[in-house]
This record gives sequence, structure tokens and C-alpha cells, in this order.
Amino acid sequence: MTISDPISDMLTRIRNGIMAEHASVAMPNSKIKVAIAQILKDEGYIDGFEVVEGDKPHVKILRIRLKYVGERRTRRSVIDGLERVSKPGCRVYTKKSEIPWIFSGLGISILSTPKGVMTGQRARQIGVGGEVLCKVW
Repeated sequence: MTISDPISDMLTRIRNGIMAEHASVAMPNSKIKVAIAQILKDEGYIDGFEVVEGDKPHVKILRIRLKYVGERRTRRSVIDGLERVSKPGCRVYTKKSEIPWIFSGLGISILSTPKGVMTGQRARQIGVGGEVLCKVW
């Protein structure tokens, strides 16, 4: 099965895993997904991630461990929302001076820049713009 938008598929798997209160979610691996997972880990939105061998040879799987807070009955996810911004049919690019703030700095935007995949705050510090991949809060 071919996926037309792998980043959107990744975000949907995370969103569905959170709604079902799963401990982890798995998806096909790619460099950009690993970069997004690294940002989510660094910002404290997930517990961690790992790349493991799949059932078939030369097929790798990205497994993301979701993060929750609270006790068993009052448990809720650290991630309140995920939203894909730039889509294959409608790419969204931003200048360094127009990088969006998510909930006045309480959330993050993830950008693909010429210097790599990074958060909106890091892109502002470096002074680069790029494609706005998604928003997380």
C-alpha cells in the first residue's frame, strides 16, 4: 500500500494511539519521521522512540512510546493536539519573520528548513524560514 502523505499518516497514528491510550505506536520508518520524533522527544511530548527491524528484510519500523501524565483513572496524554499544516496538495512556506506562534508559545511548530527539520523557535533563533510541516500542542 502506498501512502501519499507519510507525515500526515504518522500524526494520525499518534493521534489514534493517544485516543485509544496505547503505550506505543508503530509506523514505517523514514528520515523525516525520525527527525519529527526526535523533536517531539526533545520537547517532552513523547517518552521516546526506536527504529527496529520489521518482519521483512530491509524494512524498518519506527516505534514511538507515547507519554501520559496522571494516575490510572485521571491519566491524560501530554499531547493535546496535532495538526498537519503543509500538505502535498497545498504546501505552506513561511519567512523567518512570519513563523507562527502556537498558543502564544505553549505549543510548537515543526519546520523543514534548509538547515534541517527543527522547531519554529529554533528556526527564529537561526534566522531561517521553511515549510511548516505541523503544529503540536
